[in-house]
Amino acid sequence: MTPLSPYLIAIVAGWVVAQGSKYVVVAFKTKNLRDIRQLYLSGNMPSAHTATAFALLTVVGYKDGVESGLFGLAALFTAIVMYDAVMVRRSSGEQGIALQQLMKEVKSLAVMPRAAKGHTPLEVFVGALVGCLVGIVVFFATN
Repeated sequence: MTPLSPYLIAIVAGWVVAQGSKYVVVAFKTKNLRDIRQLYLSGNMPSAHTATAFALLTVVGYKDGVESGLFGLAALFTAIVMYDAVMVRRSSGEQGIALQQLMKEVKSLAVMPRAAKGHTPLEVFVGALVGCLVGIVVFFATN
């Protein structure tokens, strides 16, 4: 039997830990366990996209070395994910909220668009920390 790839384990574990922690934080704040939407919605603390990419980057760094081409590719991918979370998705989310407010003010009959949330720099930073920790755990657990 072929063992599971630590790279794939890092990706899944990074996402599960980050997205699961969003649920726990919201459940703790609201004292309500029913808001399972936190398990799949974007935005909030921590960035699951960043945690997932950073977990993969960490495993690649440990397994293949930081001088490897694969690490360079993973670092570029992680940087793009982090930049996108703060700069692109956050901006488009803010624009979506402004558009929703405008539509409400003018009493538009058009279908209200969904405004997906991006991330603050702090949410991305915490996502990177979560991903790094998950990657370290995955590396040592699979070696």
